Amino acid sequence: MPKLSLQFFIHYFLHFGAPFIIALVWFRDDWLKITLILLATMLVDLDHVFATPFFQDDRCSIGLHPLHTYWAMAVYVALLFLRKPWNIIGIGLLLHMLADSIDCGFMAG
Repeated sequence: MPKLSLQFFIHYFLHFGAPFIIALVWFRDDWLKITLILLATMLVDLDHVFATPFFQDDRCSIGLHPLHTYWAMAVYVALLFLRKPWNIIGIGLLLHMLADSIDCGFMAG
């Protein structure tokens, strides 16, 4: 079980709290739909099935898993320039990468 720490709080806030806040602040008219799209981008973690072990709370996912590479992130940035819902998906995927990079920063420190 992961330790409850500042790292844990920030990581999971970015995964679950931030999508709700982003939707309410910038997409007020469609906040529920946008929140669900942003939360659905968590499916990017399906690439963890290729890792051994499947879950490791102190592992830096960035650069390790196929959908967490810098090449994939370049595609996520490109999605920002497309129409809805692709730009929303890009926001969610980049938010997810930010959340996962929190683990890398805490590991280095």
